[in-house]
Amino acid sequence: MASPITTTATSAVPPAQEGVRYGPALTLLATLFFMWGFITVINNTLLPHLRSVFELSYTQTTLIESVWFIAYFVASLPSAKLIERIGYQKSLVAGLGIMALGALGMILAARLPSYGVTLAALFVIASGITLLQVAANPYVAVVGKPETASSRLNLVQAFNSLGTTLAPLFGGYLILGRSASGTAAAGAAAITPAQRLADAQSVQLPYLIVAATLVVLAIVIARFPLPAMGAATQRAAKEERKHHSLWKHRNLVLGVPAIFIYLIAEIGVSNLFINFVSQPRIGNLTHEQASHYLFLLWGGMMVGRFFGSFAMRAIAPERALAIASVGAFIVVLVAASTTGHLAMWALISVGLFHSIMFPTIFTLGIRGLGPLTEEGSGLLIMAIAGGALVVVQGWLADRFGLQTSFLLTAACELYVLFYALWGSKPTHRLPDHRIG
Repeated sequence: MASPITTTATSAVPPAQEGVRYGPALTLLATLFFMWGFITVINNTLLPHLRSVFELSYTQTTLIESVWFIAYFVASLPSAKLIERIGYQKSLVAGLGIMALGALGMILAARLPSYGVTLAALFVIASGITLLQVAANPYVAVVGKPETASSRLNLVQAFNSLGTTLAPLFGGYLILGRSASGTAAAGAAAITPAQRLADAQSVQLPYLIVAATLVVLAIVIARFPLPAMGAATQRAAKEERKHHSLWKHRNLVLGVPAIFIYLIAEIGVSNLFINFVSQPRIGNLTHEQASHYLFLLWGGMMVGRFFGSFAMRAIAPERALAIASVGAFIVVLVAASTTGHLAMWALISVGLFHSIMFPTIFTLGIRGLGPLTEEGSGLLIMAIAGGALVVVQGWLADRFGLQTSFLLTAACELYVLFYALWGSKPTHRLPDHRIG
């Protein structure tokens, strides 16, 4: 299966690459991690906004995010093919360009306004992010010593979390803070059609800013002297791969559903957070006020990733993952079964426990794959499509109540615990390879 560009079948760096410093390249990649995290989490403020503008049910609202994550499944294989065809650096520029086109599509959707065009524009943005993810995650994982891969990816993912932390403030001010629905008190009378039209158009300015920023970043990357990876990013020879099978590696086979299921939990918490804490029996807040607490949810994830990056130099990644999953399970149960500020702060604290999960599962999943690392990485990136099943939580919220729907999140945490304790143990381990 075609998949991300990543490791080599040889253990040494090609002679032309000896002495190359990858620090500047990783710094630039951290900027990309920041940007796609920022844009992804704008959705958390966009969804309650669109729910009001288009008068959507929870199922229809979460369908918006499902379309976003379906893009990971659809675009992952074409992204790998594109990287193979035009190279790493040009693919990064192309990914940013695709995202900018999607952001301009959001401006068009706001002017119409149109639910269908909104879905299409978000799909385009997510496809561009997929192209960036397919290259960047495995690249960071293999640049350096294999034993510190989890630490390294957690560190770079922390900059992703910096973007997700700042996005609610951006969206809260420029989208919710400038709309009638965003500033309305809980339980207030429904807004008028004229107010809905004005609210729909309030997203034009933020997405114009996003599009302009993406174009500038694309120009910077196009002119940046990224180190040529040479043979280090070429696919392992077909003859060598014939002797190995992905399906013999338990840590990958069980890691793919671990990523898939984890994304259901992460996206469900973040996307329904504003609606949850705005309820009179929980926080009794306006959507704009709730977006400030969403900032704390993502801020906890950022802090957790910076801390986890250093902690996992001394603690085994699977052990850290087990501790995080138990903590997440407990606080989600508290959020699902209590009321008031206790429930609100319990859900906020989920970000701290979720922080290390994706990068740790990813690096545990590709551990010991050797020349099969690129195929394994591709499967793990495709598994991000699990976020599309957030629509299931939306359906549960419509049928059984928003608070009860978080029991699905608790069940997801239990699978992550299973993976940490048993599923992540490598079988048929092959020699680790690294770049640099």
